[in-house]
Amino acid sequence: MGWYEEFPAVSFNMIKSTGAGVNASIIDVGGGLSNLVDNLILSGYKRITVLDIASPAIEKAKERLGDRAGAVRWIEADITEAMLPEDYDVWHDRAVFHFLTDVGHRKKYINAAKQSLRVGGHLIIATFSLDGPPTCSGLEVVRYSPETLADEFGVDFDLILSYTVDHITPSKVPQKFIFCRFKRVR
Repeated sequence: MGWYEEFPAVSFNMIKSTGAGVNASIIDVGGGLSNLVDNLILSGYKRITVLDIASPAIEKAKERLGDRAGAVRWIEADITEAMLPEDYDVWHDRAVFHFLTDVGHRKKYINAAKQSLRVGGHLIIATFSLDGPPTCSGLEVVRYSPETLADEFGVDFDLILSYTVDHITPSKVPQKFIFCRFKRVR
């Protein structure tokens, strides 16, 4: 769990920077064990979906949240195969996209975002930067710059802002990430 953060400050602040209010529909892709959902609930957000491929991650998050878990729509699915139930105002992904090393899987992911994110909605993606590690948890990853990530998502998304962040893992190893916020323009 090298990705773990006690408080996912960059993700939370990027969601806040979209201007989406507490009634905005937000999906956290790969957010099963993340504390982002906890912080969104505490901040009054009401329409939160968490999607994760791992049932145990979702179950642990539900246990952690207790009664508040009922305020979240939980989806156990592979994002490259998921049929999402609504249009979202904000799509957040911290460290799923960089695991998609197959171009076909990346295209499916991008198509899911296009189908599920409203025009005018915000896409927030965090991946390893070009000088980040080439593997994570023994799996190969694709590393990006803001420009190469923008190229992946194409003309339907405008890059609004990006940050390079040194994430310090629980074992105190620094990892370089980029966080990018895009706006869906068509």
